[in-house]
Amino acid sequence: MVDFGALNWTIVIAYLLCNLVLGWMMSRRVKTAQDYNFGDRSAPWWAIGISVVATYVSALSFLGGPAWAYGDGMAALAIHINYPLVIFVVIVIFLPFFFNSGVASIYEYLESRFGKSSRTVMSIIFMLTQSITSASILTATAIVITFITGIDAKTAIIVMTIIVLIYTILGGMNAVIWTDVLQGAILFIGAAIIMVYLINAIAPISGALQYLADNDKLNPINTSLDFSVAPTVWAGVFAMTLFHITVYGANQMMVQRALAAKNIGEAKKSYLMMGYVAFFIYFLFFFIGALLYVYYKGRPFEQANEIILSFANGLAVPGLMGILAAAILSASMSSLSSAFNSLSTVTVNDIYKPFITSNGDENHYLIAARVFTLLWALLVIPMAYAFISSGGSILETLSKIASYFVGAKLAMFGMGFFSKHTTERGLLIGVAAGFIGLIMMVGLGGLMGFDGLYPEIAWPWFVVIGGAINIIVSWLASIALDGFQTEWHEQTVVGQIKYFRDNAKPEVENGWYLVPGKIERPVWGLILIFVAILLFLIWFGTLA
Repeated sequence: MVDFGALNWTIVIAYLLCNLVLGWMMSRRVKTAQDYNFGDRSAPWWAIGISVVATYVSALSFLGGPAWAYGDGMAALAIHINYPLVIFVVIVIFLPFFFNSGVASIYEYLESRFGKSSRTVMSIIFMLTQSITSASILTATAIVITFITGIDAKTAIIVMTIIVLIYTILGGMNAVIWTDVLQGAILFIGAAIIMVYLINAIAPISGALQYLADNDKLNPINTSLDFSVAPTVWAGVFAMTLFHITVYGANQMMVQRALAAKNIGEAKKSYLMMGYVAFFIYFLFFFIGALLYVYYKGRPFEQANEIILSFANGLAVPGLMGILAAAILSASMSSLSSAFNSLSTVTVNDIYKPFITSNGDENHYLIAARVFTLLWALLVIPMAYAFISSGGSILETLSKIASYFVGAKLAMFGMGFFSKHTTERGLLIGVAAGFIGLIMMVGLGGLMGFDGLYPEIAWPWFVVIGGAINIIVSWLASIALDGFQTEWHEQTVVGQIKYFRDNAKPEVENGWYLVPGKIERPVWGLILIFVAILLFLIWFGTLA
């Protein structure tokens, strides 16, 4: 606990009030369930882009990124070098399918491609993984509140949930986007302040870099072929590219913002922002962690996620803890509000409408969306309690947990887009086989008596293992059960191109492609950014 003081409390309270006011202002635009899910499509692309960035760069990154780099050094950054490649794939393949169809839930695509069972399975996987993510975000926020005020972490989780719920239920997606803009600005102001003070504290920077190099913490390019090591360049370029494609392309929470854009061009531009800036944001957080290692001379911390808070508190700068607390609260709130809104959207559109009430009016579904937002928030609270005792970097812990599910997401959408012969029956068999195979191969089999049968494998490769098993079994099972298909399904990439051409539909709108598989010039720039990132990291590793 620190002596927070009146000035710091004033900063935090003013920030929280601004969020509530924004939520109230946006509530006047919410008349239907469509408004709640997507807003009134008035938000500009840059606001949606900031929302996309702020949602994923949460308190898990603000706290967990430095904690991760404190332990593994700059090599941990390899996990995040793939964003330009990821956004390239999502813009070219995923967004055209979802935006053109006008779906509320992206998992509706799976029903149109395979059938209702596939849609339901993926919706359940999303709800499970997203609720785990939300719980971990609540825990990260509770660490901050407990550290600065001494309030019990469980109490802090409840208070945080209530605040986020109020403006999310009031304003829906409009509130989510515009509060994200505010929260994103505060987040990066806080990070920039910490960086400035930290560089001054460990000056000269050349000495700090030499200390990192001497302790094997400087070089971000780890070329080890040891698959039990998580932060290697191979994991970052190959395994984590697939992992993050599912985060940005097969995740309702992320894609739902793009679906709130005015047109597909605005949607693609909002995602381009993430592709161009994400790596540099993560570089900032991880470099802060590396410099903190220099500042504290590598001494161990009982709770690694408190390292950045300890440094800020030690500076004793008036108002700094208030700004930092607001920054971390803002990071958490942007992610939580997005999660609650998307969980509600998927629950209503993929579960409630198809299986419970299919003939309700717009007002009925608006009420249902708000009720499910409340229920999901209440559900993640006990899950967040379970994370409180988690040690190490909460960002790394979350990534490990999520990695068990991404193979199924990758395979289901990948087979939908690119496979001619995969059918629903084969796909569902593949999903089951992928989970079983992954459980046996990565050591979880120890719970079932299989431990020791296979070498240890780091979590980034789980998506490759699970996805490969899923894809192979899905294809073989589809052929065995339903035979070879004679035509490409309309909801594949090939089928979409043929559909546009056969029906003389325009492929371009305001300079942006509506059809999947086509690449605009700004999107090609992502490949150049990726190459530049690799060259930058190679150079960075030679600075000492």
